[in-house]
Amino acid sequence: MALGWVKLCLLASLSTFLNRTHALAVSKQCMMDTNTFLREINQDKPKEYAVVMYDAFGKMGSNVEGGSANQPGLLQQCRSAHSPTFSGQYCQVFLLQGTIQYFVGICVPDSCDEEEVQTLVLYDTFKYGHKSLIPPLPSILVNDSTQELIMTHCLSKTVTSDAADVTCLFVCCLLIVVPLAATLFTATIRWQRNRAVTPSEESTSLNTDIDMYGTPKYNGSTGGEINGCPIEETDSISRGSSYFSQSCFYQCLKAFSLQTTSRGIFSTSSTRVPEGGYSSLNGIRVLSLLWIMCGHSAQFPVINNLDNYKDWKKTVERSPLYVFSLSGPVFLAVDTFLLLGGLLSARSLLNSIQRAEDKLSPGLVLGYLFRRLKRIQPLHLFIMCLTIGLISVVHWGPYWFPFIDNVMDCKTYWWGNLLLISNLLPVHEICVPWTWYLSLDFQCYATTPLLVYFYRMNRCVFAVVAGGLLLTTMLASSVVTGLLRLPVFQPSTLTSENYVLYYYVKPHTRYGPFLIGILTGIYLTSRKGQLLKHKWQAVLGWLCCLSILAVLIGSAYALKGNSAHPSVPQALYQGLHRPVWALAITWIILACEEGYGGIICSVLSFGGWVPLANISFACYLVHPVFILLYIGLQETPIHYTDLNFMYLFLGHLVLTVAAGFVLTALIEKPYVLLKWKRK
Repeated sequence: MALGWVKLCLLASLSTFLNRTHALAVSKQCMMDTNTFLREINQDKPKEYAVVMYDAFGKMGSNVEGGSANQPGLLQQCRSAHSPTFSGQYCQVFLLQGTIQYFVGICVPDSCDEEEVQTLVLYDTFKYGHKSLIPPLPSILVNDSTQELIMTHCLSKTVTSDAADVTCLFVCCLLIVVPLAATLFTATIRWQRNRAVTPSEESTSLNTDIDMYGTPKYNGSTGGEINGCPIEETDSISRGSSYFSQSCFYQCLKAFSLQTTSRGIFSTSSTRVPEGGYSSLNGIRVLSLLWIMCGHSAQFPVINNLDNYKDWKKTVERSPLYVFSLSGPVFLAVDTFLLLGGLLSARSLLNSIQRAEDKLSPGLVLGYLFRRLKRIQPLHLFIMCLTIGLISVVHWGPYWFPFIDNVMDCKTYWWGNLLLISNLLPVHEICVPWTWYLSLDFQCYATTPLLVYFYRMNRCVFAVVAGGLLLTTMLASSVVTGLLRLPVFQPSTLTSENYVLYYYVKPHTRYGPFLIGILTGIYLTSRKGQLLKHKWQAVLGWLCCLSILAVLIGSAYALKGNSAHPSVPQALYQGLHRPVWALAITWIILACEEGYGGIICSVLSFGGWVPLANISFACYLVHPVFILLYIGLQETPIHYTDLNFMYLFLGHLVLTVAAGFVLTALIEKPYVLLKWKRK
């Protein structure tokens, strides 16, 4: 009787196992390898590969209360495990327990795909003895002991590239190879020209000038043109070589060569201001860039990479000393860039009108817009292609997943960047997210000719239009903030989709600082005398300016957090603080230009800012690439301390400056210098 009961139990157990295996919908090879691994780690003397795989599993650490809930495990150690029939494969299991969402890194046989791993996890297959290898967080830390599986993601050992990846890598290589080839070719031509000048010819060429490439320029030549490029017919050493040296092709080579593009980048002359402008703009531009880089260096790891996120959040929200890493105040640096963009756009257009005999023609406007496109698009598209290409060739770590969706959208929505309308797309469709600013900047830039037209036509109409636009953008910001109950700031503001989608990247909420920049540029270009007549006016202006800056930053801390109901103070702050900030920065520029800047003007006009200002555009575009590379290659979380974040920022800064110089010389400046002359 007892034996029959035992047989019945065994048959029932076997039937249950077979039914369960069938229900799991797991391949035979995957189930066999998984059972082999689990059997090996439960032996008295487990095999080495099984120990390595077990050791690579993520395990709970300390400071869960401070935000260290993720259990990444060890990716490379998992991949180094090899049994006679399979190797280790690193997967992430995303779980929800109570209100805590976290992931656990697990090491499974590479014969299992993502769906099979998810099925095995659902049935709690991975056990060491009677203990699960993916245990829930203890009840003392989380009230709910039930784990809810969100998804499973396995990281491939190999990189795969599709046609888009290959095309982007080819474009990047082409954009780099062309300037390098032009540099070599120009150097060769220069060497040949130097060899061709004999001592006797040198003595008889007293009236001959040598250009920066060693190409002779003779006086008394007759002028001509070929394909719109001026040439000179001279009695040179070689009429054919002289013809070539003055051809359009050779002029293009010189524009792309490093001999041309690298000149002036490291100049510290205070008179060399990028795009034309005023010496104080160098310091304002660079300090704003450093502020943005500091904020990004602190905020990007916060999204999912910190093991003490809650501690970081409490620290930075407590004191205004963390203004360099807190999302709300850091974003004011973007408004400073918009202000400078408006100022320089108005100055550039007014100077072009003056050179065109005071005529604002459609052709002049098209040329003005084309120069802007030529300035920003080559490097912009290079960074886009570089980012897409990096995704296909880099072995990413477990912390890459928060960024992969946004960057991968490039393959679908790349045209938004090409047409400079990416900020008008839904936030989850923005290709290379930090390039939204270029779209916003160009859209604002395109309004400058219209405002200048009204300014030249009738000053009263101009005042009404400008005032109406300023009022509209402030009202739009306030209404959007109030209706959607958007925060003034929070450490992870950019993770709030509504904040970005309806407020942060839109022209109707961010146009105010650019408009104030246009007004400032018009005033500085057309002024007849000084605005400040007495010293007391300057003193009063500085007191108001510094007070406004302090109040705007302090108010962000006072209004922190989300409101359950529409908040009037928060709505007013969002509507007013960006234009008011722009007005305060405008005062600094005006005071410096009119001789009332004092020590602040001396600091902002320091010649050491000029080289950094020359490469600031490239630095802005490339610095997030280094930050994402650093985060994406991490296998373990980053621990927040002030010292760690300071070194993180300084490391990114050094790499960014080095890459910024290279990209400015190779990609940005050649297209700026390249010009076409009409016959």
